[in-house]
Amino acid sequence: MTDQRANIAWSAEGVPISTRFDDPYFSLADGLEETRHVFLSGNDLPARFRDGFHVAELGFGTGLNFLATVQAWRAAGIPGRLHFTSFEAFPMSDSDRTRALAAYDGLPVDALSGADDVNLTIVEGDARETLPRWDGCADAWFLDGFSPAKNPELWEEPLLAEVARHTAPQGTAATYTAAGFVRRGLEAAGFSVTRVTGYGRKRHMTRAVLA
Repeated sequence: MTDQRANIAWSAEGVPISTRFDDPYFSLADGLEETRHVFLSGNDLPARFRDGFHVAELGFGTGLNFLATVQAWRAAGIPGRLHFTSFEAFPMSDSDRTRALAAYDGLPVDALSGADDVNLTIVEGDARETLPRWDGCADAWFLDGFSPAKNPELWEEPLLAEVARHTAPQGTAATYTAAGFVRRGLEAAGFSVTRVTGYGRKRHMTRAVLA
């Protein structure tokens, strides 16, 4: 592929939509509340936060998940440093990101350019190639690729096995999807998987704990 940047269209509500995958970057209802429900609560955060806690993510997108995590980290008053690593194949431009996040007041956007309490690393490229080379280990994973029906590459069993290989003992993962092949892939990778109530129009989502 020659164009490795995100190709964006905008809904009437101002939600960014990937034209490459024909899928919105976050809920048309409320992306921030979706993040809090799926990725924060889905990983039992902020209750599990501690100095050095490491979140990893498949799909950085607008950065909304990262900023919501930093917001929760700071609100919890945890001393020390949070680490956040995200794998992104098609980075969004700064101008599109700014437009996408404009609907949410109070987000700690300073953290996108560096902050004393947060370490952000964005690994660009296909996660099927970059994650196996990563030397990190996450306490919690945000599995936030586009819909498995439209972006199946980010939900393949070998990649989920790499997620497990880069997860701390008793580490967790959460995702908005409850697709059967995703749950089975996580189970095959060694996770204990639970289907729970999803956000908005999604009846179910998936939570997983590394057994």
